[in-house]
Amino acid sequence: MPYIPHTDADVKMMLDTIGVNDIEDLFDEIPRSLRCQPMDKIPQGISEMQAAQLLGKCAQQDVRSLCFIGAGAYEHHIPAAVWDITSRGEFMTAYTPYQAEASQGTLQVVYEYQTMMASLMGMDVSNASLYDGASAMAEAVLMAIRANRRSKSHVVLVAGSLHPNYRKVAHTIVANQGIELVEIPFDGTGGHINVASLQQYSGQDIAALVIPQPNFFGVLEDVDILTDWAHAQNALVIGVVNPIAMSLLKEPGQWGTDGADIVCGEGQPLGVPLASGGPYFGFMCCKQKFVRQLPGRIVGRTVDSEGKLGFTLTLQAREQHIRRSKATSNICTNQGLAVTAATIHMSLLGAEGIKQVALASHANCKLLSQHLAELTGVDVIFNRHYFHEIAVRLPKPVASTLAKLAQQGIQAGYDLSADYPELGQALLICTTETKSAEAIKTFCQALADSII
Repeated sequence: MPYIPHTDADVKMMLDTIGVNDIEDLFDEIPRSLRCQPMDKIPQGISEMQAAQLLGKCAQQDVRSLCFIGAGAYEHHIPAAVWDITSRGEFMTAYTPYQAEASQGTLQVVYEYQTMMASLMGMDVSNASLYDGASAMAEAVLMAIRANRRSKSHVVLVAGSLHPNYRKVAHTIVANQGIELVEIPFDGTGGHINVASLQQYSGQDIAALVIPQPNFFGVLEDVDILTDWAHAQNALVIGVVNPIAMSLLKEPGQWGTDGADIVCGEGQPLGVPLASGGPYFGFMCCKQKFVRQLPGRIVGRTVDSEGKLGFTLTLQAREQHIRRSKATSNICTNQGLAVTAATIHMSLLGAEGIKQVALASHANCKLLSQHLAELTGVDVIFNRHYFHEIAVRLPKPVASTLAKLAQQGIQAGYDLSADYPELGQALLICTTETKSAEAIKTFCQALADSII
């Protein structure tokens, strides 16, 4: 564990030198309401052995539950080899390849990752990665404003069926740049974006349309119709997609007549475990003609003067590479370790393996839907095709139902009532290939008992 060598006298001398009385004075610009509260339960002055024992005791409370929560973070089987290789020192300690000639291994991994992601999405180009799916979507909006030279507006239409956290993050990042995100309401029956709701914007100057696939409810959108409508308005199309689903559904590069222009999303389903909120990584792909507006780096493959295969940073668009205010992004590093895991994961599963994961996840969701239909008082809310998540309405408050099931070791889903109060007591439930028929039956029985 970290060892801090500074004595109280050392700290006082440093504070006196810079002219402040207390360490807290260094953070006086941060409002008190945003600061961490005192950690009263952390004992003071215990030994390393005692600290290890305390942490071990805390870790025992982390019991694995039967998890049916999705909502943007998904539990998939990860072959043991993925993180066994990723955890090797060559990958674990590698950082941003500033000196490309000394970073051939890292560059090759990134090149292979970009190749696989571009292929999975049916797009021309992929960048290295971004922080997470939400920030990737915000960066895609910024990119669309830069790239759509035919549009003079800063208006971007965003599906109301898009992940609510993505919409919040995007607003936080782009609002102060004069970009207006206009939310398009979803159809109450299907849970999708009905093209009729877009007609009021026909003929207007729109920079881009953001289309989720599948959307936050697990429902499949009419991507072909929406894409062609957007292009008819001279707007770019931003697809926000689940990478596992793209092995089964139509790839974004084939949406409509001319395909999506920018594609982004969360890469966590590709070999990154659920671990108390992270790590995640965002991916982004685009058409070749927009590559210079793509945030991040592009790694290329070449041949040196001796005819040997080599890898190089073909495009470096971030601010630390001199561009500063002209940079395409303020994100200054990619999630290299998570991308390494995703690359190994995709390599091990292959195209057919990822497709089988998608098929198994969908089959389990169909089985779940069949069992739920037999439960009195439980109604599937939307009537359209879905991938591996479905939204249901319960006869009792979702919060208390979740609490009851949690006591039985079941994480039953995501409460939609805060983000979508118009849906009533709605619960979003997810299944992946990790759920057995027995586990699904156990879950449905427990749910039935909790709402009696």
